[in-house]
Amino acid sequence: MSAALAPDEFQFLADLLKQRSGLALTPDKGYLLDTRLTPIAKANGLADLRELVAKLRANPSAPLAYQVIESMTTNESMFFRDSKPFEQLSKVILPALKERGATSVRIWSAACSTGQEAYSIAMTLKEESLKYPNMKFEIVGTDLAEKVLERARAGIYSQFEIQRGLPITMLMKYFTQRANNNWEINDAIKAMAKFSTGNLLMPFAAAGKFDIIFCRNVLIYFDEKTKSDVMNRLAACMNAPGYLFLGTSETTNALCDKFKVMEEHRGMFTLA
Repeated sequence: MSAALAPDEFQFLADLLKQRSGLALTPDKGYLLDTRLTPIAKANGLADLRELVAKLRANPSAPLAYQVIESMTTNESMFFRDSKPFEQLSKVILPALKERGATSVRIWSAACSTGQEAYSIAMTLKEESLKYPNMKFEIVGTDLAEKVLERARAGIYSQFEIQRGLPITMLMKYFTQRANNNWEINDAIKAMAKFSTGNLLMPFAAAGKFDIIFCRNVLIYFDEKTKSDVMNRLAACMNAPGYLFLGTSETTNALCDKFKVMEEHRGMFTLA
């Protein structure tokens, strides 16, 4: 628990984060409040975290609450993270969809952060596009933090971000170097992905049906009940056979009976 907060103050922030983002903040992670929220407090003219809590209690729907939630939610992302899902997309899923006669494929990158996953999907599809001339693709990236979505739409990344997972061949083919050693993804790839605000805790059925969903390294921050709820709603918005990618340490076991694991493909599930 944060040393700067009384137990009831910590619990107030934990409840706020749980209700708004699904993040289950346990006492052993209290140090994150100090490191991530102290700058928010200072930027808003508040002396410390206790004043921050007092202001949030007075008006929990104020823009300050959004700043707190955005600062506490993890926005870790990198190009072609874990690599395997992108190989499975090109070598397993696309051939299977072609065999089924699919002509339109919708893909959702949930909790997409600054867009590296969505653009990795787009580059994978672009590399395979000649094999599927009659197949149209739509990639939708969502995140609850508008700040990271703005970066995703811009498609501009630092040298450090580029070096994290992006093959040099992809860099040369799909990026242009800009000022300050930044790199911008080209317009053709950028046009393949659309980004919008979305919270997995809120209803998302209005987004329509998807054939493939990437929801990786997100559910680990939720409690069991929330994980189960999200998984069941993911299943409800998928077209059969439906392909779901979770993180390498995540599973649907005991949480949702609407998916079955593809034993030969780690981290990949289809509708049961």
